[in-house]
Amino acid sequence: GGTLWDIGANVGLYSIYAAKKKNCRVVAFEPSIFNLELLARNLFMNNLQDQVTIAPFALSDGLGVSLMRMTTTEWGGALSTFGKKFGWNGESIKEVFAFQTFGVSMDQAVSVLHLPPPNFIKMDVDGIEHFILQNGPDVLSTIQGILVEINDDFTEQAEKSRDALERAGLTLKKKLQSEMIQNGTPGFQHTFNQIWTCK
Repeated sequence: GGTLWDIGANVGLYSIYAAKKKNCRVVAFEPSIFNLELLARNLFMNNLQDQVTIAPFALSDGLGVSLMRMTTTEWGGALSTFGKKFGWNGESIKEVFAFQTFGVSMDQAVSVLHLPPPNFIKMDVDGIEHFILQNGPDVLSTIQGILVEINDDFTEQAEKSRDALERAGLTLKKKLQSEMIQNGTPGFQHTFNQIWTCK
């Protein structure tokens, strides 16, 4: 019955699960033009077009237009970035496609765009998590929990994300990895889904 923000919704896996299994209202943030069609189709096939709102723009560190840099043009692709020149590991992104689009901070998504504030957040945006978190203190201070993907080897991302979440009064509860990563996906061994909740 709550509201989930699915930040980096891709083709809708988390959005669909939350809407169908937990009866959540969902705002699915997804700026990739290649993923938006599949996201919309998946929501329609699951009869969720009235329960899930697609926000076809990036969450970022502020209001404005910038480049969406993509490492793939495949549908369902990931490892892209908005407004920065680095990717999930803090290193220069290997851009194969780019376009200008619109970005907004979490707090501005509520105050300017009047999106419903979340009770819970899932965030997986491949490298710019800390910029989004640092510019959403009002939203973070009211949530019950967040799942956010953090690369512990990307020190700036890990430290600034932790600072923003702790300032919002949240506590780290768990750090999880998929079996695929545990079994040797190159470069991702220290990347975790962190679960933070209210104290």
